[in-house]
Amino acid sequence: MSVDEKPNRRVVVSVLGVGQILAWGSTFYLLAVLAPAIVRDTGWSYDWVISGVSVGLLVAGLVSPRLGRVIGEQGGRSVLALSAILIAIGLALLGAVQNFAWYFAAWLFIGAGMGAGLYDAAFSTLGSIYGKESRSAITSVTLFGGFASTVCWPISAFLAEHLGWRGACFSYAAVHVGLALPIYLLALPRRSFIASTSGSKKPGTPGVRLERHEIWLFALLAAVVTIAAAILSMMGNLVLQLLQARGMELAAAVAIGTLIGPSAVGARVVESFAGHQYHPIWTMIASAVLVAVGTLAFLFRFPYVAIAIMLYAAGNGIGSIARGTLPLALFGPARYPVLMGRLGFPIMMAMAVSPFAGAIAFQSGGADWTLGMLAALALVNVLLVALLWRLSRRVRAT
Repeated sequence: MSVDEKPNRRVVVSVLGVGQILAWGSTFYLLAVLAPAIVRDTGWSYDWVISGVSVGLLVAGLVSPRLGRVIGEQGGRSVLALSAILIAIGLALLGAVQNFAWYFAAWLFIGAGMGAGLYDAAFSTLGSIYGKESRSAITSVTLFGGFASTVCWPISAFLAEHLGWRGACFSYAAVHVGLALPIYLLALPRRSFIASTSGSKKPGTPGVRLERHEIWLFALLAAVVTIAAAILSMMGNLVLQLLQARGMELAAAVAIGTLIGPSAVGARVVESFAGHQYHPIWTMIASAVLVAVGTLAFLFRFPYVAIAIMLYAAGNGIGSIARGTLPLALFGPARYPVLMGRLGFPIMMAMAVSPFAGAIAFQSGGADWTLGMLAALALVNVLLVALLWRLSRRVRAT
């Protein structure tokens, strides 16, 4: 492949997709399986163990803006390779942990790897390679990512059963070094294909200039994706408790909870076939409306709760696509990696903090109070998306 030849799209999408399954499955979704074993082995409280993910997300949010600039300048190869190394180091430290300070330090490394290797970095990498033609590739990567828990939860359970939770951490660390790192280095280009068109004269800040009207547009977009991330993180951590508070047995709640993944992926499949026919703003609108309808139906005790959960999950599913494709459509490929890095900061912060806010609401006011808060956030997001649509129309018309 010559220096100016873009790599094969199918290869890049496959590599990033596999990387997303591994990255999400061994970080964000890891403690869903391993936390009980860690609690039994160490004697630490469950809340303290689970806080590791929040620490990781906070670190991810802090490093995302800087890494977005690096991807804009150099492409995503070095950043994604670094993510594999950092996550491997963190998981190795986690497997060898002897005290809680050590545990905290392990999640600092894992969090830095999350900031360098989750969706925002993958989307930015695609934007740095394919520019305006990245939409279908971004959609395809989210299809892979939607299977992260489906693939990794059984693997984590198998490893924990046969090797213990420490062995599971060491195994995932080895996979990051032995699989993720080499495929990133072999498949991804060494440079960005859009950096030279960024229009920036100052090294280190490619394409970060926003006009006054674009600042409002970006602020609205940031608010929308941040609220969506907060709803996703809060519901993801509380959905089983909320279903049980509605009178369901645990087995029934788990059965309905399993509909979330397939519903999200199914909605993404529909988007992958139809999305090229309309602007990504309509994907964002559909996402916000579906999440709002689902949460309101849940709040007002719609008799077919499975349908409410599926609507919510479908909205979140295509919301991931909109989060990657809408900034590209609104601001262009030259500024895309930098702006995705900036969006990563509030998104990760919201995902880190919202589970605690949801837990406090649930303990204080029960399911109705918690669902009321979720529904209110979802309705605010519908309003913000409507404002974003109006402003984006004005910008496109000028």
